[in-house]
Amino acid sequence: MRLRPFIPILLFMLIPLGLLAQDEQELSPVTRTYAITNVNIIQAPGRKIDMGTVIIKDGLIKAVGKGIAIPAEAIVIKADSMYVYAGFIDGMTRAGVTRPKEENRQRPKDPGNPPPDQAGITPYADVRFSINPGDKGLDDLRSVGFTAAQIVPYGNLMPGQAAVILAGGKSADQMVIQGRSSMYSELTGANNVYPATLLGVMATWRDLYRNAVQAKSYDALYASNRSGLERPVSDRNLEAFYPVIDQKMAVIFRSERLLDVNHVLTLKKDLGFSAAIADVKDAWPIIPAIKSAGVKTYLSIDLPEEVKKDDKKKEAAASTPAQQEKEALEKRKMEAIQNYAAQAAAFQKAGVTFGFSTMSAKTKDIPANLRRMIAAGLSEDAALAALTTNPAQLLGLSDRMGTVDNGKMANLVITDKSYFNEKAKVRYVFVDGVMYKMEVKEAKKGDPNAKVELEGSWSTVTESPQGRAEGKLTFKKEGSGYSGKVSGGRLPSPVDLTEVTLDGNALTFKYTMSFGANTVTITGEVTVEGDSFKGTLSFGQNRTTPIEGTKDPKN
Repeated sequence: MRLRPFIPILLFMLIPLGLLAQDEQELSPVTRTYAITNVNIIQAPGRKIDMGTVIIKDGLIKAVGKGIAIPAEAIVIKADSMYVYAGFIDGMTRAGVTRPKEENRQRPKDPGNPPPDQAGITPYADVRFSINPGDKGLDDLRSVGFTAAQIVPYGNLMPGQAAVILAGGKSADQMVIQGRSSMYSELTGANNVYPATLLGVMATWRDLYRNAVQAKSYDALYASNRSGLERPVSDRNLEAFYPVIDQKMAVIFRSERLLDVNHVLTLKKDLGFSAAIADVKDAWPIIPAIKSAGVKTYLSIDLPEEVKKDDKKKEAAASTPAQQEKEALEKRKMEAIQNYAAQAAAFQKAGVTFGFSTMSAKTKDIPANLRRMIAAGLSEDAALAALTTNPAQLLGLSDRMGTVDNGKMANLVITDKSYFNEKAKVRYVFVDGVMYKMEVKEAKKGDPNAKVELEGSWSTVTESPQGRAEGKLTFKKEGSGYSGKVSGGRLPSPVDLTEVTLDGNALTFKYTMSFGANTVTITGEVTVEGDSFKGTLSFGQNRTTPIEGTKDPKN
């Protein structure tokens, strides 16, 4: 694909076209055989081989253990006491799924009986037709160790069929591991048409399911003897339920809240289908009911932001009623947040098999959230099981993935320390035998005594082979951190900054630009000295360009 000449300018008014073109070129590997040596092999929770070797060939794990002969054609990765795990499996996400364009539809003449698609009823739709291999969400998942995921379509009520895909690949077909893995549903109403309320949604669900049972029964009767019977009319909405009725497919519901889970349990009890709940955030009060119902469970890996108590501001014993109420409120808030963090431990204690869903989580927070769950009582083995063996079992993929064993797919994650160590970094990820080397940069430490007033607007200058370019960076204080935007030059509109971190006078930030199906993430690292800064912007494979900034006067 040839990029138009203005594309590099849109990326940041500076990235040379030649460099982007070089980054897009993919060279075929000279071999598909790898040997990971001198590595701590965590084959599965509770199974470990110290300082062993893993051999990968043609996308499969060929040998695991000690004293293994290394094939002559193998690329050797000297792990030097690193840790290798089975690649993590995401129970439900939309990473890699293209968001459909919003359509300006006219309100139907009869809002009480709208067309099915306008009511959110398209259970036949297949998410595989919406896969985007270049989606940044897949890169983000790999960066924290995920190599496979069950993806679901966008929409409300009954958007369509889910699929299990690899978190890497050149084409949608190459990525798919299991199509039509589940029917996906959200118990949310439609806009300005029926069903708009929860009562309407529940009634619609029951009606569709029972109509599908009747339609399936009549189809079977007609197939057994077509003579003298009226031909059944094909209805793809009802026919999509047939594998659900036959218990060959589960319905997976996004069930963030306790009320959502209760409604799913009610539908399952009334209609008798196989159900799964995902992105579950606060269901600990009804764990016995979930266990009794036998629903497959994927807990949310998202957690509320921690509230750190400020010990420096201790209230006097004779505090006012308003202060006492404020203290009580803060205490209840901290207890509630602790309950969210302890949910996984409660499911573990109850003996419920569960995986994790990243649906509503920020990828960068996942390792820290897992550590919070462990601190709240979840064992490391249980956390690892929820990332590997459990979702493999729940998705019917245990024969292909979930452990580091001979014959399994070469989906692996390699970290420099134990994954649950606060300082651990992902170094390599293998997806179907394809190696992704993670770019790990040691954070620059700033001067801890420096006083930096970052908030405000900064004028920037960058230099590239295409000349000098000017832009703007703006920063805003958000709690204990910062948010920001990049703008100016020929950018059509401002772009949000992410991961803005100020350590002393060392400032780092990221932002992502898209062009077509491709994305480029740009990382800025600068040192602030008073009202100016100097540093670099990096992108692609070790590409950098200098950047300087000066703080604008306040109006």
